[in-house]
Amino acid sequence: MAERTTTTFLELIHRGVLEIGDGYRAKNSELDGDGLPFMRAGNLTDQGWKTDDLERFHGHLADKISGKISRDGDTVITTKGNSTGRTGYVAPGMDPFVYSPHLSFWRTLDPNQIDARYLRYWAIGPEMVDQLASMAHGTDMAPYLSLTDQKRLRISLHEISQQRTVGRILGALDDKIAVNERIAATYERLLQCRFVELGLGNDPDGDSVIPITDLITFGPKLGKPVAAEPVYVDMAALQTSRAGIPSWARREPKSGPRFMNGDTLMARITPCLENGKTGYVDFMEDGEIGLGSTEFIVLRSLPGVPSELSYFLARDSRFREHAIRNMVGSSGRQRVSAADASNYAVMAPDAEQLAAFGKEASAAFAHMKSLESESRTLAALRDTLLPQLMSGRIRIKDAEKIVEDHV
Repeated sequence: MAERTTTTFLELIHRGVLEIGDGYRAKNSELDGDGLPFMRAGNLTDQGWKTDDLERFHGHLADKISGKISRDGDTVITTKGNSTGRTGYVAPGMDPFVYSPHLSFWRTLDPNQIDARYLRYWAIGPEMVDQLASMAHGTDMAPYLSLTDQKRLRISLHEISQQRTVGRILGALDDKIAVNERIAATYERLLQCRFVELGLGNDPDGDSVIPITDLITFGPKLGKPVAAEPVYVDMAALQTSRAGIPSWARREPKSGPRFMNGDTLMARITPCLENGKTGYVDFMEDGEIGLGSTEFIVLRSLPGVPSELSYFLARDSRFREHAIRNMVGSSGRQRVSAADASNYAVMAPDAEQLAAFGKEASAAFAHMKSLESESRTLAALRDTLLPQLMSGRIRIKDAEKIVEDHV
C-alpha cells in the first residue's frame, strides 16, 4: 500500500477539505413540531442510530437550524458523558436530522482528498482511539471532547484511490450487517402484527378475561449457574426496538436475575423501561443459566405457550404503559417490580391462533438468530481488517478476497 501523509484536522479545515461542527442547543418551545427530527447523543448507540420517536422542530425554524443538519457521509462522534468517543455514520439515503450539542460531525468537503467512508473507519481505528484516550478530559460531571480538541487530531491519509478502496472493503461488511438488520426488523414488524391479531393488546372485556400469569411467568425460579463464569448480560446490551442481544460477557456469579434460552429480559427502571430496553435470550447452550442486571425482569412463557409471546408482550404498548404506571421510587430512580408488572389482565387468545403464532414466530426467530450470528462474525472481521488496512499490514487484494468469501 502507498505511503500515508499525516496532517491535523485544523490543517484540513484551513485547506477547505474538512468541516467539523457541533449541534444545535434546542429550547423545549422549539420542539413538538412536524419538521426535521432532533438527534440526541443518546440516539447514537453501539448498534447504530435509534430513530424511533424522535422529537421534531417546528417548520418555521428551518433557517435557524440549517447549519446543524446532517448530510450523507457525515462521521458523527459523541462528545460528552460516558459514551464520549462513540461514533456513527450518516449513510446515503438516511433521512436528514438536526444534531444536538453533544454530537459533533466531521464532513468531507473535497471527496478527491478525503473519502467520507475512509474517514468514518479511521474514526474507529487505533490512531483515533489512541488520541481519544489522551484528549477526552473530564468536567466535574463527565468526560468531554471539545471542538478545540478535535481540531488537534492527527490523521494519516492514504492516496485517495487507496482511501476509497479501504472504505469499499470495510463498507461491504457493514452493508451486509445492515441488510441483516433490515431483514430482522421486518420479521419483528410482521410478528407484532400477528401479536395484535391475537387480541392480547386489547383492553380486556367480557367472559374471556384471564390474568397474564396464565400465559407467562414473571421472575421464574432457576438454580445457580453451573459455570464458574456464567453468561452475564448488562443493561447496555439490550436494544430498544429489536429482540436480539448482540453482546454479553462472562464473569463470576453475583446477584441478579437468572435466565435461560427462551426467556425475555425487560428493563424495569427509568429511563430504560420507557426507552424500550428489551431482549430475547437465544444465544446460550441448552440448559445453560445466565445472569443479568438487577434492573431486569425476566419473563418466561408457560409450557404450551410460544416462548416468543413473552417478548412481544414486553414490547406491547398497553402492557408497557401498565408497567410504567406502576413504577415507584424517587424521581430518576423509579422501577417496577415483577409482581406489579404481572398484575395485568388480557383476553384469552384462541388456541389455534396462538399455535399458528408460535409456529411463525419460531421460524422467524431461528432465522433472526442466524442473521445475528453472521453479523457478529462480520463485525469481528471488520474490526480485525480495519487496523491492518489502515497501517498497510495487509495487501488490498488479500483483504478483498477475505471479504468476498464472507459476503
